[in-house]
Amino acid sequence: MTGWHTMQALKSLLENRTFEWFITAIIIVNAITLGLETIPAAMEQAGGLLYFIDRLVLAIFVVEITARLVVHRTAFFKDPWSIFDFIVVSIALLPATGSLSVLRALRILRVLRLVSMVPSLRRVVGGLIAALPGMGSILLLLGLVFYVFSVMATKLYGGSFPEWFGSIPASAYSLFQIMTLESWSMGIVRPVMQTYPLAWTFFVPFIVATSFTVLNLFIGIIVSAMQAEHEAEASADREALQSEQEMILNEIRALRTDIASIKAEKTG
Repeated sequence: MTGWHTMQALKSLLENRTFEWFITAIIIVNAITLGLETIPAAMEQAGGLLYFIDRLVLAIFVVEITARLVVHRTAFFKDPWSIFDFIVVSIALLPATGSLSVLRALRILRVLRLVSMVPSLRRVVGGLIAALPGMGSILLLLGLVFYVFSVMATKLYGGSFPEWFGSIPASAYSLFQIMTLESWSMGIVRPVMQTYPLAWTFFVPFIVATSFTVLNLFIGIIVSAMQAEHEAEASADREALQSEQEMILNEIRALRTDIASIKAEKTG
């Protein structure tokens, strides 16, 4: 029974809200220290302390993941967020020397554990994942639009502006810059219009078709998916509350029956 009580105490600790906030605070502290490690002045002043905090945080994460593995066992790997935490911590444990020194930069991935710790962030990520199928269709449509306009731009302006439109890849990159509205007018379109005054009749429809139409479809799909995710969670909460209320009502009915039986026995 001692082992069972220990397991129950450990489970209660892991599910305790205060403990979750403690881990969240540790993640934020680790994010700050990892950022300070990129500042030479900070490393000169407190490099040893920063490395100590980094090692301490990693040790806390390892202990937490180990405890969750002990408590949940195989069920641990049925939860996508638990698998995500396990992978992030495992990457941090890999040796970061020699050819694997690039892995030191991956330590910042530990900050992403905030996603698994904060319910609102989990809902956002869940909505984004749910939106992926619809986003794939929009990406295909956007790719077709880009290909058509890239071929047209190469044929129309490639001879006079080979750096921007000399090939389909160059045209696609220039059109991507125009789609993001980054220096599109003064940087690309107006210089082209000096040679081709009617070039606006090509670029303006492209911007309308991409920036103002297709990209807004992305936003619409993501918002719709997030709303569906929120409604699903709200529905699950309502069902859980209803189930709890029904259980309480059943217990009340059972108590009334018991009381009635006791009264009947006393009367008899």
